[in-house]
Amino acid sequence: MSRAFARSGADESVDRMPPSKHRFYDAAQSAWIVKILPGEFHVARARDEILATVLGSCVSACIRDAETGIGGMNHFMLPESADGVWGGAQNSARFGNFAMEKLINELLKAGCRRSSLEIKIFGGASLYDSAGGVGAKNASFIMNYLRAEGFSCAASDLEGSFARRVQYDPRTGRVTRKLLGAADMLAVARGDSAYGRSLAARPLSGVVELFR
Repeated sequence: MSRAFARSGADESVDRMPPSKHRFYDAAQSAWIVKILPGEFHVARARDEILATVLGSCVSACIRDAETGIGGMNHFMLPESADGVWGGAQNSARFGNFAMEKLINELLKAGCRRSSLEIKIFGGASLYDSAGGVGAKNASFIMNYLRAEGFSCAASDLEGSFARRVQYDPRTGRVTRKLLGAADMLAVARGDSAYGRSLAARPLSGVVELFR
């Protein structure tokens, strides 16, 4: 991994984000829809899982091995800790750095090859200027991360002023993106703000190893 970005250390006390538990069966698609919430990620090991999320200022990476069809999605809210010092921040998928490291590492553990990873990026909107520029910062972070790590971006839909609903089928790499209307966007913006306030109230813990 690039020196420009941190990764999780080997300490077993570092939190391990469990697979998303928000799922329901969609008979029309003959598949389980797994909802990825902020600070979560999920690797679809079953052939009948479609990953879905709603993005305002947050960003999601949809990543798969094009040869095996194994893939996953994350959903991060912030590019880095508030003070910019990763050594003092919680190892959590709420932050872009850890969200990318964790998802890619889990994909490699599942049998994916780094050279075969196909990456598609979505989100980073500015909603009613309520995100304080977080959307643009998230979008900038993810593109810089991919360049620094030597990954190419197969597709992206970033920034703008609309929230997005995204569905991702790792088997085929197909992404369905829908821009949301004003009522839905307001709900997403409120959700982003509420989640941000909840993060500020949580104690930080965990270990992050920085490359020197």
